[in-house]
Amino acid sequence: MTWIGWALLSAVFAAATALLAKVGVAHVNSNLATALRTSVVVVFAWGITLALGKHGEIRSLDRRTVLFLALSGLATGLSWLCYFRALQLGSASRVAPLDKLSVPLVMVFAWLLLGEKITVPVLAGGLLITAGAVVMVLG
Repeated sequence: MTWIGWALLSAVFAAATALLAKVGVAHVNSNLATALRTSVVVVFAWGITLALGKHGEIRSLDRRTVLFLALSGLATGLSWLCYFRALQLGSASRVAPLDKLSVPLVMVFAWLLLGEKITVPVLAGGLLITAGAVVMVLG
């Protein structure tokens, strides 16, 4: 499967995540809900890694890789804590579009920090995502 297929599956599972999380945080502290969810993710990810026999590769990781993966993990944790709190306070159909503003933010940060190109179609898409999120939240 190509990256497009994996990205589309990611979108489907992200949509399921929002709906399941909205129901899940209804009667529990959002931080506890995030901790429970994260625990499931950890067990699931390690289970797949062990089942595929990839766990031994951890010894070959360099410090830079470990540092950036750890920082990514911290950013993910902060994102999830904020996302679950937002779901607890707001409707899923409004929280999710604001969360997807991460797409145009990634575009800008990738341009600034990684030197990725922003073409006219990419810029137009980012602006449409931003406008769509605003319309959905205000609508």
